[in-house]
Amino acid sequence: MATELTAAQLRAYDGSDPSKPIYVSIRGKVYDVTSGRSFYGPGGAYAVFAGREASRALGKMSKDEADVSGDLSGLSEKDLGVLADWETKFQAKYPVVARLTDDA
Repeated sequence: MATELTAAQLRAYDGSDPSKPIYVSIRGKVYDVTSGRSFYGPGGAYAVFAGREASRALGKMSKDEADVSGDLSGLSEKDLGVLADWETKFQAKYPVVARLTDDA
């Protein structure tokens, strides 16, 4: 497994291919959430986050496609606190498998 993934490479781990793991990135850390396939896989409650950098959406508690990004600009202190809580949950539950890098 590569220790770095671009956003384009991360998209391949969105759960659409059952032979591949499912990854979600938070603040540039890529977590293997395959054990939560029922949540992150196709049709799951959090499928919109699969194969994506989801920091903004998690901080805003949003499943809106437009919020699924790593852009934290404009988030309130409360949003950032919510994001920190999600990050703690992910760290406790899922292994970090890579770091998200810029596509450039």
